[in-house]
Amino acid sequence: MALWVVEPLGWRAAFWICVLPLLFVPVLARLMPESLSFLVAKGRTEEARELARRYEVELPAAASGRQAAADRWNSPANLFRGGEWAQTLLYWLASFGGLLLVYGVATWLPTLMRSEGYELGSALTFVVLFNLGGIVGMLVAGRASDCFGAPRISAVWFALTAAGVFLLSVHMPLALTFTVVFLTGVFLNSAQTMIYATVSIRSTPDNRATAVGWTSGMGRFGAVFGPWLGGQLLAANKSDWGFTAFALAGLSSMLFIGLAALRGTRLTARTGTPENLITTG
Repeated sequence: MALWVVEPLGWRAAFWICVLPLLFVPVLARLMPESLSFLVAKGRTEEARELARRYEVELPAAASGRQAAADRWNSPANLFRGGEWAQTLLYWLASFGGLLLVYGVATWLPTLMRSEGYELGSALTFVVLFNLGGIVGMLVAGRASDCFGAPRISAVWFALTAAGVFLLSVHMPLALTFTVVFLTGVFLNSAQTMIYATVSIRSTPDNRATAVGWTSGMGRFGAVFGPWLGGQLLAANKSDWGFTAFALAGLSSMLFIGLAALRGTRLTARTGTPENLITTG
């Protein structure tokens, strides 16, 4: 939308037009199924049972009020009990760097590319290609993680992302730049998602939502810091450092998720957990 309306109408016009999808929120609220766990917790058992039959899924058991209150405090604490604290921190740091990279690049890519000498139309096209690459990347990474494991795919994807982001600091022919932007989107968006997959599979069922939620939540600090960092570099007339800084964030996430994977493998060897939980996790 920005590609079509910013130059003739100004950037505010893009915001006014893009607010229109909010009109579909009531439709989504009406048609999207409610969470089964939420319905059971609220005592809407018949509604939950009907929904479970419709989608052929198991109806979750209702937790007692005392158990739910205890879980509210015990679940976050379990992330740090025993030797889990190191793994938890590694996941958080990897998520921080990943979302710093996702939001930093998505926010400042057009401006950084214009500082490299590209026209506004091309710079906005880069954002479209970046996000299209993210859609393809989710499909590719999911299949790849089935074969090689989510931690390995996440680490390799972050390394490839760092290489792609750094290459964008080099002025290349336009067609080659389009290709690099698309491939960077393929690797970056799915690399972050594979962190969540890793945390999910390596967590116990009763603590999985907490582990994934806190990993995502801590990553949101990176989502705030990334756009801020890009803005500070541009304000200081150091836009040429923008791609380097974001590439370093990708390398840091590669390191942290790689260390988490290695630590998980050693833990499996000590506890005797089947190796396939590591390779698929």
